[in-house]
Amino acid sequence: MKDYDRETRSGSVLLDDGSEMPFGALAFDAGGLRLLRLGQRVNIAVEDGWITAITLSTFPLP
Repeated sequence: MKDYDRETRSGSVLLDDGSEMPFGALAFDAGGLRLLRLGQRVNIAVEDGWITAITLSTFPLP
């Protein structure tokens, strides 16, 4: 997790290749999370170049 805004429930993640990818509230809500902390490892589901779900690395993707 690179950054996360609690108010908007959006932020961005750093991918393993070092590139940054933003996510919105819909992707956050799809993962069933309540909050994220900077530096947490996460799993993401990507569809057509957009993050559609984000969750903790220990949780399964929806």
